Amino acid sequence: MIYLNFTDLSPEAQERLLAKSREDIKKKYGRELMNYALKHHTPIDQMLGEEAMRNLYSYTYVFNI
Repeated sequence: MIYLNFTDLSPEAQERLLAKSREDIKKKYGRELMNYALKHHTPIDQMLGEEAMRNLYSYTYVFNI
């Protein structure tokens, strides 16, 4: 069995997965993140990026070879 990390993937695959993760975060926690960002004067894009990166490590990757 081969175990891969997110950083072992090509840059294109990383960008695609990061975009997908960002969409997932918006769907799940969009309103909560927006409220937190407004309350703490934090850019929402920065928060989405950080949460999307954290979310990536909860994914299980499956590859067809």
